[in-house]
Amino acid sequence: MSLKEHLNKKNLHHAYLIEGVREEMVPEILSLLPELGVEVMGNSDFAHVTLDTFKVEDARNLKSYALERANSGGKKVFIVATNNFLLEAQNTLLKMFEEPIENTHFFLIVPDASALLKTFISRFYFISARQDLAVELKEAEKFIAMNPSARINFIKELLAENEDDDEALALDSSRAKALRFLNELESALHKNPVSRMPLDTYQQIFQVRKFLRMPGSSTKSLMESVALVIPVI
Repeated sequence: MSLKEHLNKKNLHHAYLIEGVREEMVPEILSLLPELGVEVMGNSDFAHVTLDTFKVEDARNLKSYALERANSGGKKVFIVATNNFLLEAQNTLLKMFEEPIENTHFFLIVPDASALLKTFISRFYFISARQDLAVELKEAEKFIAMNPSARINFIKELLAENEDDDEALALDSSRAKALRFLNELESALHKNPVSRMPLDTYQQIFQVRKFLRMPGSSTKSLMESVALVIPVI
């Protein structure tokens, strides 16, 4: 899928939400910006922000910068790539995205849009570039069939991070992996024809998803609780 087919240089949308791998999406956006009349190098009206977790203070800084008058007199463009967009940060930016700023455009890249508020998503032109859904669903189906011990080992491998990676700039943080896997796990549970899951199972997944979005929570402990609560099929 090419982003170019979604971008109309004569009528550029004020905010694009792109669900995909940021190391693929960011270079593509950067290559398209000159065609949209936006220079990247030496342009004070262009900003590229990459964070593992986008917090409320980051949202306030972005809002403040976006409201400043453009130095060039042309477009202001922001690329924001993050694994985890905290709820408080989303709420801080709702009004800004609801009431577009003239000649100001945003490209927000996240690995999984389902982790965002529906009201937040509704402010954007949404583009999904994910190609890994089928693989993740198959992994979730295997997970359901495992015994608790095997599930714990699976969680350990799922959350493993490359020690050479800069944690703040990690392409796919353990928290982002966990949230994405929970979505596929829930889908697999709903589709499983063998057994109907107890309500407690879905309630636990809901609570774990909620706590994973809170800074400081233990991703490993939360995911292990999911591994133990699902009955073996």
